[in-house]
Amino acid sequence: MQLLFIADPLEAFNTKKDTTFAMMREAQRRGHTLYACEPQHLQWQAGGQAQAQVRQIRITDAAPGSADWFDVLHTETRSVASFDASLMRKDPPFDSEFFYATHLLSQAEREGAKVFNSPAALREHPEKLAVMEFPQFLGPTLVTRDAQAIRAFHAQHQDIILKPLDGMGGMGIFRVKADGLNLGSIIETLNQGGRTSVMVQKFLPEISAGDKRVLIIGGKPVPFCLARIPQGNEVRGNLAAGGKGVAQPLSPSNQAMAEAIGAQLAPRGLLLIGLDVIGEHITEINVTSPTCFQEIQQQTGCDVAALFIDALELACKV
Repeated sequence: MQLLFIADPLEAFNTKKDTTFAMMREAQRRGHTLYACEPQHLQWQAGGQAQAQVRQIRITDAAPGSADWFDVLHTETRSVASFDASLMRKDPPFDSEFFYATHLLSQAEREGAKVFNSPAALREHPEKLAVMEFPQFLGPTLVTRDAQAIRAFHAQHQDIILKPLDGMGGMGIFRVKADGLNLGSIIETLNQGGRTSVMVQKFLPEISAGDKRVLIIGGKPVPFCLARIPQGNEVRGNLAAGGKGVAQPLSPSNQAMAEAIGAQLAPRGLLLIGLDVIGEHITEINVTSPTCFQEIQQQTGCDVAALFIDALELACKV
């Protein structure tokens, strides 16, 4: 198959841990041909097809972490529909340009392209808001622009987490304890005078055991998750915020939760989903570019990239 990866700049990949790289490596191992571009390389001219300026690449034998991990074989401009599959792997934030890129990819779908995750599903499942569809698995949570509603939520729950809806990697997350110290300043920073929506969640002390990344591929949970454990005085477990990643088998309850969510979301075009789970509660549903493939494989031997390419190949036959 010819596979197009729409991602961040290849030159910025950390191949020691990058999940998109793991996907590419496994796809090349199976004989698939790799192409890559960035969202800015998508274009659509009236009366024509959605196209992309792409580079055909080949992964080299360079050591992990090397800058020369890929060779460019050639460049060309061609329709997105001409590839056997396109994988939208651009990292958040989900800004206007990301949104516009999904519309160009939706046009490509109308022309016959197969895009994973589905661009419509990406638009319909913002990573913070998507959890609200599953209250049975969710701790106390509020999404609002209203500063007074945030204060009332704090008064009720005493120990809370506040975060922006468009953050990633733990960016912009604050904890406010019962004393309410700096709550007003944090609200002003995140809420911007009522112009920006904020997610507020009750603090879950189970975070001390890790913020678990649970992966769902083709509607089925991967049997291992990565518990991202906060270090020192840090409240965030995100690897980007210094958390320590510890792979572990899925608990029976987390397995059941992931199966239920996967059964509901996979048919909407979400081939790959990454749940963030603290204790028995989901806190986010990641669908743009879920990660942690390599960390899980390195610690458990479970080849997550192989599971994903299996699912991709199957989806392309439908």
